[in-house]
Amino acid sequence: MFKQISNELLNFIKNSPSCYHAIDNMKQILDENGFCEVVEGKNWTIKEGGKYYVIRNNSSLIAFKIPNKDFKGFNIVSSHSDSPTFKIKENHEIEVDKKMVKLNVEKYGGMIFSTWFDRPLSVAGKIVVREGNKFVSKLVNIDRDLVIIPNLAIHFNRNINDGYKYNAQNDMLPLFGDINAKGRLMSLVAQNAGVCEKDILGSDLFLYNRMSGSIWGADEEFISSPKLDDLQCAFSSLKGFLAGENKDTVQVCVVFDNEEVGSLTKQGAESTFLSDTLKRINNTMGRDEQDFYKATANSFMISADNAHAVHPNYAQKSDPTNRPYMNEGIVIKFNANQKYTTDSVSAAIFKSLCEEVDVPYQVFTNRSDMAGGSTLGNISNSQVSLNSVDIGLAQLAMHSSYETGGIKDTYYLVKVIENFYNSSIIQEDCGVLSINK
Repeated sequence: MFKQISNELLNFIKNSPSCYHAIDNMKQILDENGFCEVVEGKNWTIKEGGKYYVIRNNSSLIAFKIPNKDFKGFNIVSSHSDSPTFKIKENHEIEVDKKMVKLNVEKYGGMIFSTWFDRPLSVAGKIVVREGNKFVSKLVNIDRDLVIIPNLAIHFNRNINDGYKYNAQNDMLPLFGDINAKGRLMSLVAQNAGVCEKDILGSDLFLYNRMSGSIWGADEEFISSPKLDDLQCAFSSLKGFLAGENKDTVQVCVVFDNEEVGSLTKQGAESTFLSDTLKRINNTMGRDEQDFYKATANSFMISADNAHAVHPNYAQKSDPTNRPYMNEGIVIKFNANQKYTTDSVSAAIFKSLCEEVDVPYQVFTNRSDMAGGSTLGNISNSQVSLNSVDIGLAQLAMHSSYETGGIKDTYYLVKVIENFYNSSIIQEDCGVLSINK
């Protein structure tokens, strides 16, 4: 079962070379499972027992299931669709000695530069084309080895192995072709999208790692792939969402964009996307404002974004007593300065959900002398305040172009997410919550 679901995950990631493709991938899965799309710019007609999804910017998605109009709250799992990469700039070609063409790119998010060298890369994303008086977004994936960022030979930098500070403008530009490649990127993009090049008026195009995912290790206990952070959680959340069902809560699966660059966009966790959607569900079902506030008080969010495993070569970088390992269960993340939303209440609820289905869990905190990152939970709570826990799956090489995790952990997360969606978490009194089936 571990290997089967890991192969499903790797196939999902292979079909998701950009955040836009990840959302389109999920859209197709939802369509196949009987969900109906609603559009933000149109009236919504939603019914008891209905299954729906809404997409913003082609890169964020919220799917939801309505049990009945008297629902008590919202069960929400959030993850994100984006990963650190390089975005292709406008006026993107740079000619070298009238012999070669490279592409001008800028970094998106906090990647490990060195992991992008000397491996096959390609280009994926979306373009906007004019069709009469309409401006239509179309996905692009040039599904072949297209560019490489070549390393500088050690003969020209004898100190490379003593440490090197990479410069994003000078060191990280991919080689596109010889001089005959000049002026051809957008024609390749147009051909891939089935449009005329002259009709392309805008683009959001990114590099992606072409290396296939792998299951490996002495007992095939590890998986490695691009974009484990955070497509592993997005995939697992969707699987659990499709399997779970309860009569008392609206089940909500959220995938935000732009987590890697701070979430301050119309489709990010700090946008109104989630709060807008929850309010529209409440109002369209004929409920009033008081009903909405009661529902959010009886709601719970699992913020799912991968976590750092103890590194075999840098074990000292982990906290002395809170040390997550791959294949040893879901990681509950804590931070005293509220970089994570987990508190005693949400941790207790989540631990109970794990124990009910025999899923192991473990704890991550940063060393007290090292700063950590933040994630979706505390950011989205600035728009809609909910009881929330931050969790993830233990992995190595976070923000590398090729990351490593444990083969068991995807299965563990699917199992506990399904149990979460089978439950309702009700506020009985101030400081008193209950889990009901």
